[in-house]
Amino acid sequence: MGVEGPPSTAGEAPRDIALLPYRPNVGIMLVNAAGHVFMGQRLKGKFKGTAWQMPQGGIDAGEDPTAAALRELREETGVPAALITIQAQIPGWLTYDFPPALVPRLFGGRFRGQKQKWFLMRFHGGDADVNIATAHAEFSRWQWLPPDRVIDAIVPFKREVYRQVLARFAGVLDKGEAHRP
Repeated sequence: MGVEGPPSTAGEAPRDIALLPYRPNVGIMLVNAAGHVFMGQRLKGKFKGTAWQMPQGGIDAGEDPTAAALRELREETGVPAALITIQAQIPGWLTYDFPPALVPRLFGGRFRGQKQKWFLMRFHGGDADVNIATAHAEFSRWQWLPPDRVIDAIVPFKREVYRQVLARFAGVLDKGEAHRP
């Protein structure tokens, strides 16, 4: 359902947010040998310091989602592709809407939310191979969380997508490190 209001001007919410498109995005569930999920604490934005999330980011024009996921992983965690195996990918897209009050402040008010292509990546390195102090820093801190603790750390508007991601990757997560393709 859209948000009614005056005609939109630059930086303000449109008359009907539901008419805006979703921003193409990738999400990465990075899992270590113990089966724990990489979670980073947001460095920027309204939820700075209180919100945790898995690595995610926009898909550049003409970019393949797999290439975008590997790029975003490197940009946000410093983890190179040589230290991961892509174990699974969710077919299709998962979407979430931004809270209406945030729409005008995110991405110039051009998107209602994000549509995401999710990847499960197994991490074959050690903690010393993670470096969140990158040129594109997104996180102030990071940690490995057991999958059953991930949802509680996420901002409410992303929780349903994270539930879907955890459910769809559950079978692969259960196979652990031994399931290296």
